[in-house]
Amino acid sequence: MIIDENLLLDNGAVYEEYSARETIYENGGTPYYYFQIISGTVELNNYHEDGKEFTLNILSEGQSIGESLLFGNKKYPMNAVAKTDTRVLKLEKSSFLQLLSKNQEVMFKLFEHLSDRLFYKYIMLFNNSAIDPQAKIKALMDYYKEYHCRKDKDRYRVPLTRQQIANQTGLRVETVIRAVKKMEKDKLVDIKDRQIYY
Repeated sequence: MIIDENLLLDNGAVYEEYSARETIYENGGTPYYYFQIISGTVELNNYHEDGKEFTLNILSEGQSIGESLLFGNKKYPMNAVAKTDTRVLKLEKSSFLQLLSKNQEVMFKLFEHLSDRLFYKYIMLFNNSAIDPQAKIKALMDYYKEYHCRKDKDRYRVPLTRQQIANQTGLRVETVIRAVKKMEKDKLVDIKDRQIYY
């Protein structure tokens, strides 16, 4: 958890439930709340003019959604959509900022989290400029594996479908399928029951 659940509740946070495919907030909306995922999965996405979806990130239990936008006066530049039935804690912006001003430890923990997110964005921006599809996919899998602190030798089950990998790397699904098969042949990944292990 970024912020302890009880601390959020003590500062006025409330639980909110979202069904799969329900929108939590929309591109162009004003950030009024801090959201922290208690259970479920949330996708941050956007759509190109041709209607093609671009996935910015997929977040899960313990992660927060759009928190960096609470420190400025900008609108949301993306949608947040529940991918599964999702439960969040929702805290009003003013209460959230007050919580941070009273609790330096929580504030620095949040700064560390924001730094990790920026690091991911820089890595993905660089790797998405690569021509080689495998390099893009490997960078994405490295991020997920590192985020979930899996530095052991066991394979990590990548929590993404081929479509989600395509949406996050800007590749076509067919390209992702071919690249993952080649990565399996080169022994970079294992595939079991349609799941990718890295």
